[in-house]
Amino acid sequence: MSGSLLLPLEERPLRIGTRGSPLALAQAHLVSGALAAAHPEAPPADIVPIVTTGDRIADRPLADVGGKGLFAKEIEAALLAGAIDCAAHSAKDLETVLPDGLTVAAVLPREDPRDALIAPAARTLAELPRGARLGTASARRRALVRAVRPDLRIDLIRGNVDTRLGKVASGEFDATLLAMAGLIRAGCAGGAAPLAIDDFLPSAGQGIVAIQCRTGDATVLSHIAPIDHPATMAALRAERAVLAILDGSCRTPIAAHADIGNGRMTVRALVADPEGGDVWRHSESAPVGDTAGLGQAVGRALRAIAPPAILAA
Repeated sequence: MSGSLLLPLEERPLRIGTRGSPLALAQAHLVSGALAAAHPEAPPADIVPIVTTGDRIADRPLADVGGKGLFAKEIEAALLAGAIDCAAHSAKDLETVLPDGLTVAAVLPREDPRDALIAPAARTLAELPRGARLGTASARRRALVRAVRPDLRIDLIRGNVDTRLGKVASGEFDATLLAMAGLIRAGCAGGAAPLAIDDFLPSAGQGIVAIQCRTGDATVLSHIAPIDHPATMAALRAERAVLAILDGSCRTPIAAHADIGNGRMTVRALVADPEGGDVWRHSESAPVGDTAGLGQAVGRALRAIAPPAILAA
């Protein structure tokens, strides 16, 4: 049904599209709860689970079948078609360039952005036994691990948080790496060992729940606006600006993280050799203002020092 034929939001639930994984549903409930607090007079939101291509393909790296956007494209199609009013995404799952007609209208406050090591016998990468088997589906994580522990066996691991934790608990893998934010939101953070951001820079948008809307839907945009967290939105704009300049493929290990303190923003980013070894890093700080411009400056500096072949992989 077209959004134009629906009752006004004061008389019907807002429809929030999301992936159907336990973590994605937990994040959608966070959005629903924030909206309920902002609009206590409105009906509770409806959460609409949508199966994505990324969820259906669990035996191959996403880079081989279309990239991280496969966790969002069916949801974005439903949003453009008017089947849902907005979408709740892990910000790191969004493509660098959003489809025409869609925008990130708001973000929730950022959860812990760090990566975490899950390993029964270790609390740091250095403590893993020589030749240990580590599972990851991330080109960034694979490259950063290879840079410091080239002896480890790194193999593909896919699935939701519980599936990956289960594969480590069963001994199929000696270790894996997961986003600390996801572990916290899924209630699975016990035993996780966070890695310092300076040592293991996270993916752009990691720890951020993004609410995506249609650019022309003024009613929904105004309904969503009160739950936006400005500092987190500023950080996300800076990090995505780094990605836009580097324009790497989903096979390119890229990381970017922005933080704000004392009226200044610091943006750190890196590009890594996918096979491990070299890592090119750059960071800049500036008074909070043109956060996208700061991200672009960091991206341009990295593009100048990273080998073109790495970014064109």
